[in-house]
Parts: sequence; C-alpha cells; structure tokens
Amino acid sequence: MLIEYIDEAMSKAIYDKLEDGSFAGKISQCPGVVAFGETLYQCQKELRSSLEGWLIVKIRHGDRLPVIRRINLNKGIPFPKETLAHGSVEAQ
Repeated sequence: MLIEYIDEAMSKAIYDKLEDGSFAGKISQCPGVVAFGETLYQCQKELRSSLEGWLIVKIRHGDRLPVIRRINLNKGIPFPKETLAHGSVEAQ
C-alpha cells in the first residue's frame, strides 16, 4: 500500500522548467516535498526521494498524512508501543 501511495502522490506532481533550463517539482498535497534537477528525469527521481523521506519523518512523528486518491495510510500506520506509551501519538 505504501508503494501505491507513493505512486499516486507522484502522479500529482507539478513540474516547472526554470529559466536556466533546470526543473523544479512539487507535490502540493504534501507540503515541503520539493525537488530540483538538471533534467526532468533527475527532478522526478529527486522528488520521489524527497517524498519517501517526508513520509518516513511524518510516520515516525505520528503526523497525519494526506489522503491521496482514497489511499489513507493514517488507518494502517503501526506505531511502536513505546511511542504510544509516551503520549507523543494519540491512539486511533
């Protein structure tokens, strides 16, 4: 399901060609997920890596993730018991 989520998020990416010929990409539903690359392909690879890192941080901190095309990872994210015990994540 995580790979499907990443693929769906990537399908919503927006790319811009910059004045110097390089590319910038972002995923609006995932604030802070941005990337740059000399080519569109490189920008896409960097954006996917940025998204994966963003997801790891969000999941680790127990932050809610945006629902993308009806894929809701918030229902199935397993949290370590010690995280719940310390109260940093509300049990759902």
